[in-house]
Amino acid sequence: VIKCKAAVAWEAGKPLSIEEVEVAPPKAHEVRIKIVATAVCHTDAYTLSGADPEGCFPVILGHEGAGIVESVGEGVTKVKKGDTVIPLYIPQCGECKFCKNPKTNLCQKIRITQGKGVMPDGTSRFTCKGKQIYHFMGTSTFSEYTVVADISVAKIDAAAPLDKVCLLGCGISTGYGAAVNTAKVEPGSMCAVFGLGGVGLAVIMGCKIAGASRIIGIDINKDKYAKAKEFGATECISPQDSKKPIQEVLVEMTDGGVDYSFDCTGNVGVMRAALEACHKGWGVSVIVGVAAAGQEISTRPFQLVTGRTWKGTAFGGWKSVDNVPKLVTEYMSKKIKVDEFVTHTLPFDKINEAFELMHSGK
Repeated sequence: VIKCKAAVAWEAGKPLSIEEVEVAPPKAHEVRIKIVATAVCHTDAYTLSGADPEGCFPVILGHEGAGIVESVGEGVTKVKKGDTVIPLYIPQCGECKFCKNPKTNLCQKIRITQGKGVMPDGTSRFTCKGKQIYHFMGTSTFSEYTVVADISVAKIDAAAPLDKVCLLGCGISTGYGAAVNTAKVEPGSMCAVFGLGGVGLAVIMGCKIAGASRIIGIDINKDKYAKAKEFGATECISPQDSKKPIQEVLVEMTDGGVDYSFDCTGNVGVMRAALEACHKGWGVSVIVGVAAAGQEISTRPFQLVTGRTWKGTAFGGWKSVDNVPKLVTEYMSKKIKVDEFVTHTLPFDKINEAFELMHSGK
């Protein structure tokens, strides 16, 4: 058993608490990882807020991390002690019907136990002050050591800087893949990206790499426009600058609508606007942002009858074990940006400040 520091969420709506936790050794087909760097994501904040129907407390959150394998359980063959890895919240077992289907990346092998905050055998590897602590998204990267299933880990280039590539565990991969895998943006196309946070910037990067000729960024926070343009946005607009609905503004700006639009906000009203900003006959809108529990999307069916397509994406459609190492290689060869996404680097015990910076849009 390893004793180390972790940021524990004892209950919903309260700040994280840095505690000493015990991390049990890995059982069969499990891997214990020394986490070197982790990022914060809105998904962690959503669960912490208490709005997540799958949220269990007390829990160690975090799902964008990178580290070194400390030890492996029986039967683990893909990684060994000392390997550099990224934990995966969407695993890839290679055996279930989802893994065998090229149309999806949503491996279901451990989905049920992962959603309940436990390892595949139904138990936890974390304890604190004599209490069992739940796992989160199969990763729990807000701990100096964590235990994950062996299908939830990708071995990456040992030379990669872990304080950067941890972002490939969720946000950057999600946005980039939404553009290149889910939408399959084509050269010369017009795109609109709603929400210019980390995921939105990654979508812009993906659209640019795919050869889009016009990329319109949409956000009410104008402080984000300069960064969006660095990543490839050709122009940025705010819905608050016009009396007309934003979809009408976009349709006028683009002679009938964009070829591809992306919602990176999780706001169901924005999802509708993104669909309706698409061009009749062929426009495709991809939902990337996760809406709160119980919310529903709406539009007039005629929007779809007249040739628009509504799609969604999780982790950018990447089959995780296969593709995360390739994304790291693309970053190392400077095909994709990662460093540019990092605005602040804080010590682990300032994790609550990191959430404040995220919520303030900084």
